[in-house]
Amino acid sequence: MQWETVIGLEIHVQLATKTKIFSGASTAFGAEPNTQACAVDLALPGTLPVANAEAFRLATMFGLAVNAQIGKRSVFERKNYFYPDLPKGYQTTQLAEPIVGAGFVDLELPGIDGKAGRTKRVRIHHAHLEEDAGKSLHEDFAGMSGIDLNRAGTPLIEIVTEPDMRSAEEAVAFAKKLHAIVTAIEICDGEMSQGSMRFDVNISVRPKGQEELGTRTETKNLNSFKFMEECIALEVERQIYVLEDGGKIRQETRLYNGDTKKARSMRSKEDSNDYRYFPCPDLLPVIIDDEYIESVRKQMPELPEAKRARFVAQYSLSDYDAGQITMDKFTATYFEAATAFFKNAGAPSGEAKLIANWIMADLGAYLNRTEQRIDHSPVTPELLAGLVVRIKDGTLSSKIAKQVFEAITNGEGNADTIVETKGLKQVSDSGALEEIIDNILAANTAQVESYRAAAEDKRAKMLGFFVGQAMKASKGQANPQALNELLLKKLNG
Repeated sequence: MQWETVIGLEIHVQLATKTKIFSGASTAFGAEPNTQACAVDLALPGTLPVANAEAFRLATMFGLAVNAQIGKRSVFERKNYFYPDLPKGYQTTQLAEPIVGAGFVDLELPGIDGKAGRTKRVRIHHAHLEEDAGKSLHEDFAGMSGIDLNRAGTPLIEIVTEPDMRSAEEAVAFAKKLHAIVTAIEICDGEMSQGSMRFDVNISVRPKGQEELGTRTETKNLNSFKFMEECIALEVERQIYVLEDGGKIRQETRLYNGDTKKARSMRSKEDSNDYRYFPCPDLLPVIIDDEYIESVRKQMPELPEAKRARFVAQYSLSDYDAGQITMDKFTATYFEAATAFFKNAGAPSGEAKLIANWIMADLGAYLNRTEQRIDHSPVTPELLAGLVVRIKDGTLSSKIAKQVFEAITNGEGNADTIVETKGLKQVSDSGALEEIIDNILAANTAQVESYRAAAEDKRAKMLGFFVGQAMKASKGQANPQALNELLLKKLNG
């Protein structure tokens, strides 16, 4: 039997406010445990919450960015449940009347089975404002758990999609696109390792062609795209195995451990009735009008799609390269900074494509390997631009440039310092290259005779021998173009 995967996502995005959603306590990351939770966050007797206007502005901005309806009336409700890191015994959230209504995000995906690329629309059911809970800590407590309430009351928007995704590839593409949007409009810092963006993945399978959805499971709190992809593959495989073995899928909440690559059941999945929602008696409905929505629209930063189109026009990048560079705000900012440094250095034209190539290839590989974000990279835009300048002016060959790049990542200085210290400057002087070539030809007279006797179509392959010998003699520092020209001149002369 052929099976179809059905995926929907719930994404918690921590809003970039300085204070919490209902109190004046700080939201700064990294403070000592329990130093940023005030009486309002703990719902101590006699306290009353006051809604944070900035949270509404950022939520409205998100709604506009995903083509969504904006709720002109939104209402907070209490979601009641008991957990050690939820000091109130309830979470203040939105249910029936959220701030953001139905919207959509369009994805550009590679083709299937050799077909051309395709566009996929993922519908957003709604996004609502809510407060975050605290955090349970299970390490370093000798069999006990610690509770850090600093995060309690931090403003979130929870984004709920329709079950429109059919593969891990589509789910990860959507997650990356959403990350690009929220960081581009600066409503979230995007630091997934710090919990600023967390994904709950709802997964079910059904026989191909069946309309009715299968029983879903929800895997909670995934904080990396890699873990999301792994988790989906594992859960789809598990569900298909259970069904083909004659079993039934239980509706449950699951956890995935990215270190052990294993998942486990956490609890049976609750329905909304289990939470006993009711309107929060301490908070009035929030009413916004068209004038407010338009004022927020005018403050919107450049969205990734608009930036992509600008990069194609302004920097003459291909649509693909522009798409890769603008995939997140930090890479786009880095690229523009590096390009500006390059121009300020008075370097020749054509830098944008080369800088983009280095960002996507060598720098991208380094960041993946070291699990760093580009705005935290030791290779600053100025350092990369300095390297590209030396490639463009002929000081460095592409091969030697990779050695210099590695030295830059090790903190050995900028390109000029490394070239000088290690003696890596490309040899372009014709006199020096002629001396190398003459010595190679004199030492390989048989190969020279074979080359000159060979047919024209055979010579190109034979030339590689002489180029290799010359590069070896120059320790890889010979200018390839100049070397090839001089070799051809002498061999054919």
